[in-house]
Amino acid sequence: MNLSYESHGTGEPLVLISGFASGAWIWFEQIEELSRHFQVITFDPRGVSRSKFEITETPLVSIQLIAEDICQILDELGIEKANVLGTSFGGFVAQEFALNHANRLNKLILACTSFGGQNHVPPSMEVLMSFASTDSLNSSERIRKYIQPAFTEEFRNNNQELVEKVCKLREENVVPETVYFQQLQSAMTFNKENDVSKIQAETLVITGINDKVVPMQNSVNLANLITNSKLEIIENGSHLFFIEQAPKFNEIITNFLK
Repeated sequence: MNLSYESHGTGEPLVLISGFASGAWIWFEQIEELSRHFQVITFDPRGVSRSKFEITETPLVSIQLIAEDICQILDELGIEKANVLGTSFGGFVAQEFALNHANRLNKLILACTSFGGQNHVPPSMEVLMSFASTDSLNSSERIRKYIQPAFTEEFRNNNQELVEKVCKLREENVVPETVYFQQLQSAMTFNKENDVSKIQAETLVITGINDKVVPMQNSVNLANLITNSKLEIIENGSHLFFIEQAPKFNEIITNFLK
């Protein structure tokens, strides 16, 4: 198996799906705390960091295929059903998993994400352009520029060491340009607006009120379409509110799953 994954702790399984162009490293504020209560499973999506795939121009990276990869990981671990938490792009994957593999899902958590399609509420043009360009993709300068909108300005100013830690982890976990582009293409064509109402699993939709990457209204719209859902809005939360306000996020997740 080319996929790199890790399992931490014991208890009810919880799969964490990272966002766009990121991997298992993004969960450094969650693993220790959540693994006190659950079997926490993290992974690098295909082609990212330690998950080695020979990526060609023929798309081998897509939301659908990453959802299938999760099934493969669960099979290897001998797990029949799991809770699934996806953030941002990982929320797209989580929706795909919920719709195609409902029999393998317990509870669903969709964080700072959207159902996509023409009614997706976009960020500013500046933020959009930062994603669209692949120039110097893995450079220190590009990574730091890209990370800025994902935190609130107040958090960046008061927590420079933690922001730098996120940047360094991203630098260390390379995302090849072809993988980045194929993830981006898959995200741009994602549209589950007419399907998410079919999700039967108990669902938590959670967002930061100051999310500049996937604006909060997307989570409101998503929760409105999923019948068995609950919406949580984090005050002063950015796109990376699960890092900014990790104790609160971890507590909300734990309470929901228990």
